[in-house]
Amino acid sequence: MRNYIQIMRLDHWIKQFFIVPGIVCAALLMNVHLKSEIFATNLILGFLATCLIASANYVINEYLDAEFDKHHPTKKYRAAVKQSLNGKIIFLQWLALTICGFCVATLVNEYFLAMTAWLWLMGIVYNVKPLRTKDLAYLDVLTESVNNMIRLLMGWFIVADKFVLPPSSIVLGYWMLGAFLMAIKRFAEYRMIENPELAAAYRKSFGQYTEESLLLSAFFYAMCSTFFIGVFLVKYRIELVLFMPVLIGLYCHYFRLSFKKDSAVQKPEKLYRERGLMLYCALAIILFTLLMTIKIPALEIFTTNELIHL
Repeated sequence: MRNYIQIMRLDHWIKQFFIVPGIVCAALLMNVHLKSEIFATNLILGFLATCLIASANYVINEYLDAEFDKHHPTKKYRAAVKQSLNGKIIFLQWLALTICGFCVATLVNEYFLAMTAWLWLMGIVYNVKPLRTKDLAYLDVLTESVNNMIRLLMGWFIVADKFVLPPSSIVLGYWMLGAFLMAIKRFAEYRMIENPELAAAYRKSFGQYTEESLLLSAFFYAMCSTFFIGVFLVKYRIELVLFMPVLIGLYCHYFRLSFKKDSAVQKPEKLYRERGLMLYCALAIILFTLLMTIKIPALEIFTTNELIHL
C-alpha cells in the first residue's frame, strides 16, 4: 500500500500553488465581489481538485515510466521501479483519483470543471502512447508546460463566475514561463547524467537534445515569457514596468541554480530549500504589491505617443 501511495506524489501537491497567480489576476482585473466564505470554499475545493487530478497524472506517469526511470541516477529508487506494481490496481487508483477530482471540481463551477478536464487530458497526451509527447524534443516541454497555463486558468475560474478569459498576454506569458522552467529542469538533468546514451535511455527526447540546444530553447522561452508578461504589466499598470528588471533577475537566478550539483531545479517541489531564491521571491512580491498601490506620474511617458521636445 505504501508504494501505491508514494506514486501519487503527495509531496508534489505544493506545485498546485501555481493556480494562485490566476486568482490574483482575476481579483485585479474583474469586478467580482465574492463573499469571503464563498471564495474560501471555492479556493479549498479548487486546490483539492487540482491536487487529485495532478496525482492521477502522476500515477500513470510513474507507472508508464518505470522502464525508463531505472536509467536515472535517483529516479531508479522510485517505488514503481523497485517493485512490480499491479497494473489493475494502478488503473483503479487512477480512475478513483480522476472521478474524485472531477466531483470536487463540479462544486466550484462548470468553467473550473472544464479546466480540470483539460489538465487531466494533458496527462494522457503527455504520458500515454500513441501520443506520448514527452518522447519528442521541444514538444515535450511545450506540452508539459501547458499545465502551467491551465493552472492559471483554474485559479482564474475559482474567482470568475462567468466565462470571461484573462488577457492573452498573461496566459501566453505564463505558458512560456512554464516552458522555461521545464527546459532548465531538463538541462540540469542532462548535465547530471553526463552520458548522452544513458540520458536517451532515461528520456527518449534527450536523444534529440544537446546541452546547447536545451540552453538555447530555455533562452527562447524566457524571452517569449518576459515579452508577453511585459506587455501585460505595461498595459494594465505602467508602474509595473519597474518590476521587469526584478523579474528578469529572477529568471537569471533560477538559471544559475541549474549549474549546481544535484540542483533543486530538477525537483521543483524542493525549491523551498533554496533560501536565496525564496528571499528573492519574497522581495519581488513585496515590490509588486508596492507598485500596485502607488502611482508614479513620470512613468506615463512610456504610454504617450507624442514626441518629446527638449
